[in-house]
Amino acid sequence: MGIIIEYNPDLALRNISEFKNGNRKQEECIPENLKAGEIYDFLKKGQRVYWFYGEVPLVETTGNQNLSRPKASVVIVEVIHFMNGSEVFTKGKYKVIEVFNDDKVHFDGFTKI
Repeated sequence: MGIIIEYNPDLALRNISEFKNGNRKQEECIPENLKAGEIYDFLKKGQRVYWFYGEVPLVETTGNQNLSRPKASVVIVEVIHFMNGSEVFTKGKYKVIEVFNDDKVHFDGFTKI
């Protein structure tokens, strides 16, 4: 028997329209007015591990590992794993360092440019 865990080099959340349409919880989505310096909650299904020692990209996902270019650079500040019934979830907090409003490349692997 093994332990199912996923390492995430980024924080991938859904478009806020998924919350507005009633498909997702607000914490599963990128906030509508993302602001640098603010701290936001996130929620992901599954047991996930995030990097704490620097900035990671915040990306938008449509599922099945379909990811956008980074929407922002964030620092993960808290992560908690918990059970909801028989399912594991990961919730936490992230601080927005910089919001990207262009199509430039902002990360090279794990390195912010």
